[in-house]
Amino acid sequence: MTLTADQIPGYRAGTWKIDATHSEVGFAIRHLAISKVKGKFEQFDATFVTGENPLDSSVTAAAEVASINTNEKNRDGHLRTGDFFEADQFPQLTFTSTGVRVVGGDFKVDGDLTMRGVTKPVTFDFEFGGFGDDTYGNYKAGFTAVGVVKREDFGLTWNAPLEKGGFLLGDDVTITIDVQAALVQ
Repeated sequence: MTLTADQIPGYRAGTWKIDATHSEVGFAIRHLAISKVKGKFEQFDATFVTGENPLDSSVTAAAEVASINTNEKNRDGHLRTGDFFEADQFPQLTFTSTGVRVVGGDFKVDGDLTMRGVTKPVTFDFEFGGFGDDTYGNYKAGFTAVGVVKREDFGLTWNAPLEKGGFLLGDDVTITIDVQAALVQ
């Protein structure tokens, strides 16, 4: 499929850097089999290259594991240990896209996610928020990407049984990335 830039209002080909003050890399996981715990990574970076054909676009991104924040200090400390991310040995989560496609009118971004030294293919559902100038004259793009991974596929296998049955943590982790990026060239 060929998609041209003029089919997306405001689209521009070029290189974009993430605006971390207006972006978030978050996650959610089932907890106690009754609710979800959410968290985010406070330190992250990404570069996006948009092609003349939007389907030729790419992204590389990284999040610092030590910056994990679930609003509970003890849990955050536990998540940095060998039971989970093993932050000392594997300080970053990384994502490198391998392709962009359209399925039923919706954008999908495929790529390789590396977590705890394990690389697996993942797909993010991608939603454009739009394009426009900020008050400082920078040209910005906004979007949201959502994907679901199985934590055990990445070696995050720690769990604890519950008295009523089931386990403390769910298998699926929903990753939600809300981004505002500036065109730099």
